[in-house]
Amino acid sequence: MSSFRNPVGPQSSGVYWRRRAIVGGAILLVVVVIVLIVVGRGGGASSAAPTTSPSATARAKSSPSTSSAAAAATDAPSSGASGGATGSPSDSASTGTGSSGTSAGKGSGSASKSSKDGATCTKSQIQLTAITDKTTYGPTEQPKISMSISNTGSNACHMDLGSSQQVLTITSGEETYWTSKDCQTGGTNQDVTLKAGQTLTTPAISWDRTRSSTTTCDTSRSSVTAGGASYHLDVSVGNIASTTSAQFVLS
Repeated sequence: MSSFRNPVGPQSSGVYWRRRAIVGGAILLVVVVIVLIVVGRGGGASSAAPTTSPSATARAKSSPSTSSAAAAATDAPSSGASGGATGSPSDSASTGTGSSGTSAGKGSGSASKSSKDGATCTKSQIQLTAITDKTTYGPTEQPKISMSISNTGSNACHMDLGSSQQVLTITSGEETYWTSKDCQTGGTNQDVTLKAGQTLTTPAISWDRTRSSTTTCDTSRSSVTAGGASYHLDVSVGNIASTTSAQFVLS
């Protein structure tokens, strides 16, 4: 300790103390640098934490959004299902099906209405009935024949009811005796709308009790058999025909 306090050497003790001070200062400087480095690294790790933390916070904050979306997805199928859509085991499929199902339902409803109400009449909704004014005619009486056209459907429809489309046919057994088409001239076309449940009746025409053919339009024609002979009237309009005939007797 005495040599530390009182340096021994050829030079004065002041020189040795200055050297010691320099060495001590250098050592202190190295220590300070080391401390700063250590502290600096520690500070960097600390400053890095907030950077990571906000990300974690952001992710944490995003979770409620995901939950909300999931909740919304869960609610959506209920709306779709209440709209009349077919249910599906999958929530997302149910949501899609519900929306498109409801829209499709509305679209189909509109298309269905426009395609039925006011569309061309079909065989299934038109009923034709053959009409005679009597069931038995005397020797000099001419049967008055006509037809009725009924729309038995639930929607209005239209069809050509012109005379060019109407055909009245009289048969007996398997033989055809007379048809309105054989000598018809000036047939017309007339588009008519039939309301649901509406029935129209054509004007009656008289049958002169003769046979018809396309070759006897301008000549006299032979009379059909009477004396109690039974005949049948069938009618048609376009491609729609009556399903039953009207039977009558010529005395």
